[in-house]
Amino acid sequence: MPFVTIGGITLHHRHVEANGSARPIVFINSLGTDFRIWDQVLSILGGEMPLLVYDKRGHGLSDIGDIRSIDDHVDDLCGLIDHFGLGKVVLCGLSVGGLIAQGFHARRPEGVEGLILCDTAQKIGTMDSWNTRIATVESKGIQEIADGVLKVWFTPGFHATRSAELDGYWNMLTRQALAGYLGTCAAVRDADFTEAARRISVPTLCIAGDQDGSTPPDLVRSLAALIPGARFEIIRDAGHIPCIEQPEALVALIRHFIASLALGAETHG
Repeated sequence: MPFVTIGGITLHHRHVEANGSARPIVFINSLGTDFRIWDQVLSILGGEMPLLVYDKRGHGLSDIGDIRSIDDHVDDLCGLIDHFGLGKVVLCGLSVGGLIAQGFHARRPEGVEGLILCDTAQKIGTMDSWNTRIATVESKGIQEIADGVLKVWFTPGFHATRSAELDGYWNMLTRQALAGYLGTCAAVRDADFTEAARRISVPTLCIAGDQDGSTPPDLVRSLAALIPGARFEIIRDAGHIPCIEQPEALVALIRHFIASLALGAETHG
């Protein structure tokens, strides 16, 4: 079934099983999107390893619930992983999804095999920038900021040549539940994993689109610098959402990272 209720919150998800011994990868989507942003990645990776995607609360077809902090999203992720009995996982979080992944590691470090932190940071934005966005959306709706958001989500090349997809992702953004969007904005505003990042104890890959206007490469690089032993990679010709704009390049990095985890396990086994 594509729906499960955990802690009173019904979550929409897709679970793809696979043969072999690879750890499951859980993909966590960004603000204002649902799990369909990972469709091309899942299509390429299908069958290679177990995969789980889901709409975080307040997004897509999941319940809105009460969103007070990133911890509420971490609660849902913990519940999903427990529900499917996944054990140790690799978390691949995009933007706010990367904050949720960091929060999960802070709570359950023993449950994480590795982290892929994509177009995210230890802290995203400022109090003023988030309060301004929240006030604008409260008074005028998500559509008021949508064009500006899509300019940082995707490169000028995407805007020039993929107009139908651009329309679709505009629709995805503006049709998110207002309460879910605003609650998650406030959760991102208040989240700061600067100290927690220094304590990350698992292999970590930090990735940035070279034209990301939301979490620019230098910001993502600063996250990698905090995490002991983290790798930093840039995806060319990508904005804030490489899984849509450059899925093949992202999958290549994911495959290499998963292979390095397996090699490390054999070396230390």
